[in-house]
Amino acid sequence: MLKVGCRWCDCPVDNGPSTKIYNPFNCCRRGFWLKLLDVLIDAGAVTWQHGYRQHLYQGAALGVWRKRGRRDQTIGRSRGGWTTKVHALTDVIGRPYSLMLMLGNISDVTAAPALLEHAGRMRYLLGDKGYDADRLRRSLREAGAIPVIPSRRNRKRTVRYHKQRHRERHLVENAFCRLKDFRRVATRYDKLAAKFLSAWRSP
Repeated sequence: MLKVGCRWCDCPVDNGPSTKIYNPFNCCRRGFWLKLLDVLIDAGAVTWQHGYRQHLYQGAALGVWRKRGRRDQTIGRSRGGWTTKVHALTDVIGRPYSLMLMLGNISDVTAAPALLEHAGRMRYLLGDKGYDADRLRRSLREAGAIPVIPSRRNRKRTVRYHKQRHRERHLVENAFCRLKDFRRVATRYDKLAAKFLSAWRSP
C-alpha cells in the first residue's frame, strides 16, 4: 500500500479482506505503536543514539484536497499550490525519529520550537537556511546545543558556522529520499493529516 499508493480496497485478494491490512495501520494513526515504543524506551529495551547532533529538514508533499477544513488537515496554499510540509528530526546516522506536518505556506522556523520539544539532549543541531533565526539560535545555545545553520542571503551580518560539520546534513536528505520511494508518502493521497503522517512513520 505504501509503495504503490493504491486504495485500500485494491489490496491483493491473497492477503484477505482489505480491513485486515488497514486495521494495524489505523492503530498507528491512533498512536498505539508510538505509545508502545515509549514504554519500551522507559523499560530500557530500546535506546536512541541522538546525543551529538540533530538534523532538521522540510520536504513538500502535494496536497490535492480543496474541501472545507483543509487547514485543520495541514494543507495550505503556497506558490506550488496546495501543499503540506514535513519536518523531521534524525539521529546521528540519519534515522528519523520525529516527524511533524505543517501547512505548506508556513515558514520552516515557525515549526522548529514544536519539533525540538522531541529532540532531547544534543551537542549540535544541523539545519538548512530555512531555520536561520536569531530566536532559534538563542534558544539552542540556552539549551547547551551549538546551531550549525547557514545564514540567509538577506542577512545584513553573516553568521559563522562549521561548514565541515554541516556537510553531514546529507544524512537527513538521504532519509527523505528513501522515504519518498514509497508513493503514498511522496504524494499525499490521504485527506486526513493523521493518516498521512502515519504513512510517513510506517516505513
